[in-house]
Amino acid sequence: MPTKQGSIHLFRLFGIDVYLHWAWFFAVWYFVYGARGYTSTTWSVLECLALFAIVLIHEFGHQLACRSVGGKTHDIILWPLGGVAYVSPPQRPGAQLWSIAAGPLVNVALFPIFTAVLLLARSAGWEDTMPDAYFFVLTLWYINTVLLLFNMLPIYPLDGGQILRSLLWFAFGRARSLMIATVIGLVGIVAFIPIIIMANQMWYYLLAGFAVLNCWSGLMQARALARVANAPRRGGYSCPNCKTAPPLGAFWVCGKCRKPFDIFATQGLCPNCNAQYTATSCPECGTLRPFNEWMTSTDVPPHL
Repeated sequence: MPTKQGSIHLFRLFGIDVYLHWAWFFAVWYFVYGARGYTSTTWSVLECLALFAIVLIHEFGHQLACRSVGGKTHDIILWPLGGVAYVSPPQRPGAQLWSIAAGPLVNVALFPIFTAVLLLARSAGWEDTMPDAYFFVLTLWYINTVLLLFNMLPIYPLDGGQILRSLLWFAFGRARSLMIATVIGLVGIVAFIPIIIMANQMWYYLLAGFAVLNCWSGLMQARALARVANAPRRGGYSCPNCKTAPPLGAFWVCGKCRKPFDIFATQGLCPNCNAQYTATSCPECGTLRPFNEWMTSTDVPPHL
């Protein structure tokens, strides 16, 4: 996934920082000099900018929806494969579903607008009098429609795959829903391999590779979540937010040395690098709270 490292900070809107990944310039070059249908490269540049404007609005949909359900919003990074909205919605299926679905809903809202503009351009005779402008409007309608349909494919980590995971969460729980969604995603990618080969487009290969890596990462995350769900629970503590007792085992990773340890067994002290922590996050809901708020009995060490 793209990061802020090597990215250009564009602006801050609604408290959300927007970055442009350095690889975006390769995408501009590809779209501008590989585009067909215009008599001037100016229209190709405008098309590229419009594409990323649509992607940016889509990502803001994710961010603002996440914020509306009490989640945390971070950055948006634009890169050649679209955009990434880094969000931390509450660990509830409904909150996850709304945070993900809001992105495609933006494209749904744009669809009638682009359709109306296209129909007006067609009725005004732009196809003959202003062919570049007409082709630009037609291309924007096509881009928004394809982005909507492509994103809704049930392939993790596309929005459709994450929406499927959120719906499955209601019936199967957090870990099993993620495992099912990632397996379906891998099967979907395999099914699309013949189409990708026939199309023989660089972007399709990149998207397929990106999807495979994220499906595999999601599968590993699902296995880790299953281990947390099946682990025995520690007495004397419970999450202040979701009231779940913490698991017994090395399920916390030290932010300094990156090694796992049991933060409750060591009273917040990393046994590998001696980093001291006074608060921890819940493996179930993700809430970060001080240790003293976790205590439910007097049988635990008071200096925690």
